[in-house]
Order: sequence, then structure tokens, then C-alpha cells
Amino acid sequence: MNPVKNNPLRTREDLIRAAVQMMTPLRECLTPGKARMIVGEGSAHYPEDVAGMEGWSRVLWALVPMLVGKCPEAEPFWALWKEGLIHGTDPAHAEYWGDIHDSDQRMVEMAVLGVGLCFAPERFWQELTPPQRENLYAWLNQINRYDMPKNNWRFFRILVNIGFRKVGCPVSAERLKEDLDMMESHYVGDGWYFDYPTKRDYYTIWGFHFYSLVYTAAMGGEDPERCERMRQRARIIAPRFACWFDREGRALPYGRSLTYRFCQSSFWAAMAFAGVESPDISWGQMKHLLLGNLRWWLGMPIFDRGGALTVGYGYPNLCAAEGYNAPGSPYWAMKTFFALAVPADHPFWQAEEEPCAPTARFLDEQVRLLLTRDPENRQVVAYTAGNHAWEHMHEDEKYEKFAYSTHFAFSVTKEATTLNKGAFDSMLAVKRQGRDLWHVRSGCESFTLSEDRIACTWSPLEGALVDTEIIPIGMWHVRKHRIRSSFPLELAEGAFSVRKDWAGDRPCDRVSSALIQESDRAAVHGAFGTSAIYAIQGYSGGEVIHTEPNTNLIWPRCVLPMLRAEAAPGETILICAVFTDTEDRMPDQIPEEVRKICQGLSASVRGS
Repeated sequence: MNPVKNNPLRTREDLIRAAVQMMTPLRECLTPGKARMIVGEGSAHYPEDVAGMEGWSRVLWALVPMLVGKCPEAEPFWALWKEGLIHGTDPAHAEYWGDIHDSDQRMVEMAVLGVGLCFAPERFWQELTPPQRENLYAWLNQINRYDMPKNNWRFFRILVNIGFRKVGCPVSAERLKEDLDMMESHYVGDGWYFDYPTKRDYYTIWGFHFYSLVYTAAMGGEDPERCERMRQRARIIAPRFACWFDREGRALPYGRSLTYRFCQSSFWAAMAFAGVESPDISWGQMKHLLLGNLRWWLGMPIFDRGGALTVGYGYPNLCAAEGYNAPGSPYWAMKTFFALAVPADHPFWQAEEEPCAPTARFLDEQVRLLLTRDPENRQVVAYTAGNHAWEHMHEDEKYEKFAYSTHFAFSVTKEATTLNKGAFDSMLAVKRQGRDLWHVRSGCESFTLSEDRIACTWSPLEGALVDTEIIPIGMWHVRKHRIRSSFPLELAEGAFSVRKDWAGDRPCDRVSSALIQESDRAAVHGAFGTSAIYAIQGYSGGEVIHTEPNTNLIWPRCVLPMLRAEAAPGETILICAVFTDTEDRMPDQIPEEVRKICQGLSASVRGS
């Protein structure tokens, strides 16, 4: 069931209707006291009662801006969520949200209540009785008594404390200064913040920048210098982040927490809400980036039969989830509805949608990405030197692949014992001959970035070292690997995974796309695009792998063109060319420009 089916998502009224359509099924998921929302039976690392509170609170990221924007459609929902707010903060009620502790998940969910106090105090404060206000303050103020991670979480306490300030409650000035100073220390330049310990990914966008812009909207008159720094950093990141979107509205699948889906476009809502104009991205382009992304997402099979969002990416899929993804976690995506706090006469809503066409190639050294797009902006492909993460699930797949595509997405590994279970798209998989497990890049020992290539050195396993060079050329890219090993290796090199077609009217092992498996290439082409990999030097043959179901993020059944190779002890050189297209356009041959680059790489090997 898709509750937003047939909504054109072109106007503010359409967006209001989409919020109502998405929230309506959730009324049946509320507990009797309305203080928790239960949308599924999966689990996260925190208890189920906390997960229920999380789901309840995340819907407020749409409901609060509707209240701020004076949308009458919000009223029946606010009546329910207000009841939950009263009961959840009442220690005497059966659905009390409980006492928290250090690094408690409930700290995350407090943030939106702080935002409600900031921008809708007449609803979140003045409508409550004095005892109810005391309960709300006492429950929220726990956040000032406990420690939390040194990452984007500090913004949650910032938002709670400025919410207290707006309604005249005592504020922890010490905590507020500590947290604001820490968030300033995470800024590294070019619009980028890092999240603990070093990650630079969507959390810079939907974490640091989103909350900074909310802060500026609340505190611009009281903290003008800091707020202007925050606004300027948002102006700097805007054209860089626009490079992550293609013409279909798809944003780059990259990094962790991708189950938050259309939270990808929440930055543009925050820009409009804070009134921050960009010299590089017009209001019409911001509007297109937000609504285009939302249109694409709400056309995907991301809902369950009751109309609730699921954990996954392009479809329900627990395989790619993090340990902090409970059934209600995907409603973090509702932050994009903050555009509804923007009045109808604002330039954001008055502007006509305008396609945003960033440069064909952009190097962003801060996030170690070289972003490219085809001439028609049908697909963004990002090449990476690796942005190694730790602590979360499938870090290598989410940060370490050679290339990421808005069209083909990427796959995660279920098990590293076989190539089909590993689903090693856009990776070089390596294993010691006679051993069971395949290994891929998991961090770089060194790397260099330039506007025409990426190079890095990495070790898939002890005793083996790989120097990799990646050179994009239009819809192609060339990969060269110099492998030094003290023992014999088996190697497998993947292109992009492509959706598996049905054959006839029922599922089977065949695909209706054309598969090519030859000594010098492997390819798949058909209705869902073309992915091909050509052997230039060092490979033994090509094959198409039928990958394990539910490994790719947007297509549950895929095939993957791969090249196979072996490496004796000593040094081995591999060179290949990879082609990708969103349409069924299989090249007759390798273009001369690509072939010359390959020949130059081969010649440099012979010369050395």
C-alpha cells in the first residue's frame, strides 16, 4: 500500500496532503495512551518501549512544521500526539517514557520537542496545564544531567535548551556553551562538518546543517555572529550537495543510515525555513531538489501493507540496516516536511521548479569523492578513495566501493564465502587461494585525489597490498590495480549490479536482459540499464553473477558482471574498463579515448 499514490507533489498543498496521507495510517499504530507508535516487529539495540517512543516522536518532524505553518490539517493529529506528550512525560502514567541514562536513545527524540517549544510554544507549552508543563520540563531536563556522544547528538541538547529559553524555563548555560563549542570544533571547511570520529556523509547535511539552520531561525537575534557563520557554511555546502542529485530526483546512495530515505532533501527545507538564500542555487532549484527527491522516493515500494514506512532503502530490507534502526526509525525522513513551516508567500513556494544541473565533474576533497554525471544528468557516479567508517553495519560497502551510482545504487554482503553472496559490485574482491573468505577494501593506507583520477593504497589481508588507480572518462571509468602478495590469490572485479528481469510471467533463474560472458568482458544490458566490464590486462575471463536476493539497495534481485583473475606470489597488474548507462545502450567497442588511457597505463607498467 502506498498512501501517497497519485499525489503529484508539485505545490505546498500537495506536500500538506502527502504529510496527511503518510500520517493517517499511523493513528492505528498508536498505543492506548498515545505515547508510543508501534509500526513493526523488528528490533534495535535499545528496548522496544524506547523504540515506540522514537516512532512517536519522529512523526513530529512533519507535525511541528504543519503547526508552525498554520496548516488546519494538522489539528486532528495534534490532538492525538498532544495526548501522547502529556502521558509520556507523566511519571504516574502507565506510558511514561521513563528515566534516561548516558547516551540514551531518548536524547535523540527530545530534539523535536525542543523545536516545538521554540517555534510552536502556544501548542507545546501554553496549551498544557501547569503540572503538565512541570512534567514536560522535568523529563526533558534529564538531557542536561547525562553524558552523550561527541557527535551530532550534541545538537539535540542544544535544541532542548533553546526551547527552554523560548518558554522561560531554566537553561543549562554550561551545557549549551559546551555543546555549541563542540559543534563548532567539528567544522573542517568547505561547508563540511565531520561526525565522530571522522565520518563525513549525510550526517553533515541532515544533522549538522539541518540543526544549525533551525538554530539560526530561533537564535538569529540572540547569537548573531554564530548564526551568520552557520548560514554561510550552508551557502557553501549547497552547490556541493546539489552535485549528489540527478535529474530524476535521486540522491547518491552512500554511507550509513540510508533507511532515512528522503531525509536526503531535508537540507533544502531547512534552507527555506531559515531564509538562507544561496548565490549558486536558486529558490526554484532548491524547490526542485526537494520535491524531485520526494517524488522519486514516494513512488518506490517503501511502505508496508498498512501504509507505514519500512526499514530498508528502495524496498523493505533489514539486511542493509544499522543496529539503531527500529521499525519507527525511518520516520526521521519526515524532517523534509519542514518545508511546511515555510509560508505560502515565501519565494521558495512562489518560485517555479527549476532543474539544477551542476558541473559534469566535481572534486570534493573533504568527503573524498570525485562526482561525475552524464551530459543529460540521468545518473551521478561518485568515485571514492575510501572514507573508512567503523562501528556500524556494512561499513566497507557503504563507504569503500570504488564507485557509487544514483541509478544502480550498491549492494551489501550477506556472506563473504561466495561471489553471489558477497555481491561485490564496484569492488575488487581478493582471497587467498584455497581459503574460504573474500576480502575487499576496508580503509586506505594512503590516497591522492585530483580532478581526473583517484589513487589509493590498501591491504585486503595481511601479506597483500594493492595500489589502485581510478580514472573516469564520461560514462566509462578505468581501473588499474598493482597487487603485491607473498602468496597466491584469487581475484574478482565487479561492475555495477543490474536489476534482474522476470522471464515470461513467472519468476525463474533466467533474465530477459542480455547477458554477455566472454573471455575479455562481462556485461548485462536491458530495460534497467547497462553495466559492462572489459578486461584490458591480467584477467582470465568474464562472468555474470546472480547475486543473493536483497543485497542491492534498490533492486531485490540482481545480476552482476565480473572479471576473474589469479595472482601468483610477487607482483600482478590488472587493468579494466567499466561502462555504465541508465538505458539499454551496449557499446560496440571501447572508445578510442578510453583505450588510449588503458594503453598508457599498460605502457607505464612496462616502463617501470
